[in-house]
Amino acid sequence: MIINLEKPYTGKYALDHLGFRPFFLAAGLFAILGMVLWLGIYHFKWLLLPSNYPATVWHGHEMIFGYAVAVAAGFLLTAVKNWTNRPTISQQPLLILALLWFLARVLPFTGLLSVAAVVDTAFLLWLTYEMAHPIIKAQQWKQMALVGKVALLIPANIAFYLGLLGYWTEGVQVGLYAAFYTILALIFTMGRRVIPFFIERGVGCPFEAKNDVWVDRFSLILFLGFAVADVIAMAFGHATAHFIAGLLALAQVPLHAFRMVGWYHPNLWEKTLLWVLYLAYGWLVLGFFLKFLAVAISISPWIALHAFAIGGIGMMTIGMMARVTLGHTGRNVAEPPTSLILVFLVLFSAAFIRVWNVWLVPEFYGEWILTAQLLWITAFTVFMWHYAPILIKPRIDGRYG
Repeated sequence: MIINLEKPYTGKYALDHLGFRPFFLAAGLFAILGMVLWLGIYHFKWLLLPSNYPATVWHGHEMIFGYAVAVAAGFLLTAVKNWTNRPTISQQPLLILALLWFLARVLPFTGLLSVAAVVDTAFLLWLTYEMAHPIIKAQQWKQMALVGKVALLIPANIAFYLGLLGYWTEGVQVGLYAAFYTILALIFTMGRRVIPFFIERGVGCPFEAKNDVWVDRFSLILFLGFAVADVIAMAFGHATAHFIAGLLALAQVPLHAFRMVGWYHPNLWEKTLLWVLYLAYGWLVLGFFLKFLAVAISISPWIALHAFAIGGIGMMTIGMMARVTLGHTGRNVAEPPTSLILVFLVLFSAAFIRVWNVWLVPEFYGEWILTAQLLWITAFTVFMWHYAPILIKPRIDGRYG
């Protein structure tokens, strides 16, 4: 079907118009359902997974390749269209791509792990192609760095499944940590681009959010070294790599803190869609410091991981979904739903409890985990209650998109 973009769109539904629509919807719903399943598996011992798929491994894989990749797919497919001014995947092919993502989430529960590996990897290959094609056509070669990061998820996922299927013992950990740090790299890259821009546009007065080219370069080099060292340390138990990862994590704390100082304006606390991104970036900085403490005083590495995952990735992605959805459906990003304040504060509380309470009051470990899970589910339920109709229905200005 050919859509005339010059005429007002009169259809009832718009889920197949742009990448952010099906993939943000999928990410939000999966954030709820995936955590409900994890809660049941963890606390009530639901026997849903095959015996050769450890529940903690499933949880880690699905939070990365299920939730985070869905958000990244929705954001990047939409952003590529804006960057290149060329059409990206839409209509039936877009829905089929989303269906492929969905099948990869369901198949592990059937025990068909080999099929799940093929489907999940095919999805990532197709996603990478759909990102790269318009960029290459437009010859915007600087954007290929983002395509390269998405492409890195493919070997990471293959390594994971090779480990899960028994072909490579360390493959599960290599794949999980490589993918996790690839997602973090994507967030740092996009955060560096959009957060200062959003702050400049949103604080309501003349303001230049400062960026330093040397901070950019050093943070990139240090993060690459840190990620490689930590993958080696976590997958192979290499003591020297563990030590190096801790030092490189510590070195990144002042760099990213300096970046946050350059972006700071007191008016950002008046804008819901600004402070959520700023706090999320702060959780990422904290994650590096906690990663250092895991080496220096042997605190649990899961403390740092969940600072990165819930506080950093969780808050950053939900904040970006909230903003992108409003902007690309004809709504005013300066007037977001008031419920977002509750959503973001509840998610912040989930991160706080999962990190600080678990670390400092470990005798209530199970209770803290359950509380954090319930808060996560609550935050995304309220979010989807307001945003699912927006993602499904057409733009309010009558345009196609």
